[in-house]
Amino acid sequence: MTELKKAIDQISKDRGIDRDLLVDTLEEAVRSSVIRKYGENLDVEVSYNDEQGEIEVYQFKVVVEDDDVADPAAEICLADARAIDPNVALEDEMGFKLTVEDLGRIAAQSAKQVIIQRMRDAEQEIIYEEYKDRKGEIISGIIQRRDRSGWIINLGRTEALLPKEEQIPRERYKRGDRVQAYIIEVLPSGRGPQIIVSRTHADYMKALFSREVPEVSDGTVKIVGVARDPGSRAKVAVISKDRDVDPVGACVGIRGSRIQNIVQELRGERIDIVVWNPEIATYAANALSPARVTRISVDEDDKALEVVVTDDQLNLAIGRKGQNVKLAAKLLGWKIDIFTESRFREVNASKKFLEQLASVAEIPVDNIISAGFESMEQLADAPDEAIDAISGMTPSKRNDLRAALKLMGVVATRDAAAEDEEAQDAVASDGQDAEAADGQVAEAAEAQDAEASDGQDAAQDAEPAGPQDISEEGDDAAPHTPETDTTR
Repeated sequence: MTELKKAIDQISKDRGIDRDLLVDTLEEAVRSSVIRKYGENLDVEVSYNDEQGEIEVYQFKVVVEDDDVADPAAEICLADARAIDPNVALEDEMGFKLTVEDLGRIAAQSAKQVIIQRMRDAEQEIIYEEYKDRKGEIISGIIQRRDRSGWIINLGRTEALLPKEEQIPRERYKRGDRVQAYIIEVLPSGRGPQIIVSRTHADYMKALFSREVPEVSDGTVKIVGVARDPGSRAKVAVISKDRDVDPVGACVGIRGSRIQNIVQELRGERIDIVVWNPEIATYAANALSPARVTRISVDEDDKALEVVVTDDQLNLAIGRKGQNVKLAAKLLGWKIDIFTESRFREVNASKKFLEQLASVAEIPVDNIISAGFESMEQLADAPDEAIDAISGMTPSKRNDLRAALKLMGVVATRDAAAEDEEAQDAVASDGQDAEAADGQVAEAAEAQDAEASDGQDAAQDAEPAGPQDISEEGDDAAPHTPETDTTR
């Protein structure tokens, strides 16, 4: 066995490339090198002799008259031809064997490069054909390196890319870690197939359940839908085709053994198993678990649900940062609004009043609600431009609406504030008047006190000073009885 034959067999075995494809590649590479050396007008035939394990190259020339040879590389004169084969005739083609060594060093190097490139292309094509049919499968590989796009995973014969957006948040890797992922795309490219994998895709969770739960794998239990907040929480809707098989119990496993394997693979992602139901209200109530739902209103046209819960169930229904209701809405594909019973009564009451106003304005109440108005107070506070923006509204209808609001006792906040300010001003004015009256009374009292004081002073000035004054008035003066110690 020649070295060339050994090389072909070894490459075919090691790289999984079809042997005939390798031979065709080798023949094409040699043909390209011959043409590169001798020109495109050269008529050559290249073939691989499997028995001898070598490449055979034949150059063909057309037999022409002795004086008609225009291109020695493509033609041979009759005399020279008959010297080789006496039976040759004009217009015949004669083949001349060339040795590969005749190609020269440059041509041989070129042939080698072509062979290597063709082999690489063939290998990449084989890998692409292998993986393009594996889309939707779970693969396992070793973290090799990181680039701007994400992590590169070594799959053995090729590599896969785990983009940043397909990674579970807060999940950290280092070189050499083994990781599992889900193939979401296989794209052909000049440098080989590009295999894109994900750890956040909803179908990845389906594939994990199919691997861990036999009832899912054999189709007894069907996964209807998956909604994920990767790495944090997920909801999986299931249904059983067998009445004797509990879909939730089958997925959870004894003491949670089955679902725990999936939770660990997804770095602690909590999984709620939800029983699917054809009735959207029942399905929604199941999806909002663990919250207990009081009642649900269904709007088929807008695919919207109004869910009512007791006050103590509101936090459970909404979930941390709205996670529970968001996942439920994503699972159902419906819009979900959650109300407490008290809030629901308020909203219904407001809607009834809005319906009355809508009838006055002769427009559908949905037009008012769609414009963002949820209460009469909002309408009363809204400027004319905002009300005119309601579909079907006209200036005359707006005036009717304003009049109806006043009749119902709903006053705009700015008007109420103005009335309060006027009332406060009136109170302040009354207070100032009262203070003025009090001041006048006080001034009158002070005046009376002053007059009384002046009268007392005058009386004191008119009284006798002592015995000397009495003796001077004569015998006709009234008798005076002095008090002890007073006359001394």
